[in-house]
Amino acid sequence: MHGGRAGRRSPRGHRLLRWSAATLAVLIIGSATAGYLYYRHLNGNIKKDELNLGDNKVAEPTPNAAGQTPLNILLIGSDARDTEENQQLGGARETFGSTPLADVQMLVHLSADRSNMSVVSMPRDTLVKIPKCTDPDDDEVYPASEGRVMTNRSLGHGGPGCTVATWQELTGIHIDHFVMVDFAGVVSMADAVGGVPVCVDANILSRDWQGHGSGLKLKEGTTPVKGEQALQWLRTRYGFEDGSDLARAKAQHMYMNSMVRTLRENATLSSPNKLRKLAEKATAALTVDPGLDTVKKLYDLSNELRRVDPARITMTTMPNRYVGARVEPTEDAEQLFRLVREDIALDGKDEKKATPAPSATASGDPAAADDEIGVLVQNGTRTDTLRAANDRASTVTGLLVEKGFTKAEADTSSALSEDRTVVRYPSAELKGDAQRVAKSLGIPASSVERSTDVSGVTVVVGADWREGTAYRAPEEDDTTPKSAEALNGADEDACMHVNPKFTWS
Repeated sequence: MHGGRAGRRSPRGHRLLRWSAATLAVLIIGSATAGYLYYRHLNGNIKKDELNLGDNKVAEPTPNAAGQTPLNILLIGSDARDTEENQQLGGARETFGSTPLADVQMLVHLSADRSNMSVVSMPRDTLVKIPKCTDPDDDEVYPASEGRVMTNRSLGHGGPGCTVATWQELTGIHIDHFVMVDFAGVVSMADAVGGVPVCVDANILSRDWQGHGSGLKLKEGTTPVKGEQALQWLRTRYGFEDGSDLARAKAQHMYMNSMVRTLRENATLSSPNKLRKLAEKATAALTVDPGLDTVKKLYDLSNELRRVDPARITMTTMPNRYVGARVEPTEDAEQLFRLVREDIALDGKDEKKATPAPSATASGDPAAADDEIGVLVQNGTRTDTLRAANDRASTVTGLLVEKGFTKAEADTSSALSEDRTVVRYPSAELKGDAQRVAKSLGIPASSVERSTDVSGVTVVVGADWREGTAYRAPEEDDTTPKSAEALNGADEDACMHVNPKFTWS
């Protein structure tokens, strides 16, 4: 793994990713601080890095009827021990200057009409393929990972822009900005806002006999946490529920929701001195992309974020299943990603949209000419109760040829089982071709998916198209999967369950 980085990149953040403190609270002061020189000083505090270090891009979503587009911000927390202060808060002596890991990753999606916000957390031990990334400072090339590796390793492949590239490859979601925050910043900002109320259903001490744990010690009920105790809450795994990273993500969601409410209600933030202190600490704690590299830009972003009422904020965790000690995305994860791509509110309170914008998931790569696109068609109409329908691969291949896809071929060697008709492609450069094939057959963009199980654009005719030559797409399910464990931003009764092995009296 690549060694520690000095100078220009001081990887920021840890388990808190507080757009609330770093891009919502601090930014409230905006340009209202003490004059232009101080404004320049704050700008100088902010560290910058490139947005996307990968080769592949994801097209921006099409504006809605009012000309508005969604805004997607990736919040990244690093376990870097790059200063003495961060070292004391975060780890052992031997970890000083080591390659950082993106141990917290949350995607904040602000809807096009600014009426709602969705947050999707990805567990740090999610298995993903990290794409090839190039460090813009020294042109070092980090090759794509061989097979799947833990997603937190992406930060060490050239910087936060590789974490952005990894997210875009996995989700198909265009990311506009990223924000990172460091250990010391978490502590100081929590102090500046006067504490954030959190709840546990029993006394908790996050420490086992081997010394594992954050050291968090709280009494049963609700306690305002600040400073190092706030950091402990956000880092706690041992003691919450099953002791997994999934439980930690849930605790982070509760904290962030409470932080938003605190920032809206806390009158002490009207104090110029406290605002100045918060601005100083927060800007020094931030690393952002060039699109957010001034206080003015961050202030404008905060105004966008503040328009959303907490009752329209939905926190979720990427649906996953265990693979040994790690996790991988499930089918429900793709459902969640699609809702974000199509700007559908996760709280279910959107007015029904007639048709999602087709280019919301469009590829940045244009499709080849129809007669140059190779397509393999497979019969996936077999079900648990029905044998495969006859000649479906050949029939659909004939349709494609008639439409000008002269390189389409039928695979008659196997009968697969697929509930819904899908178009799969193996790599980003073929996404546009796959979308073109899907459109010609009337298959919705949400049924176009990337897969390493295919070597080229592949149409799998599913059990929903057992006969006829016209595909009728089933009605989309636009509900948030239960496995995403959605938490509403206005829920003041949320409380973390304490594992009985970590209680005290």
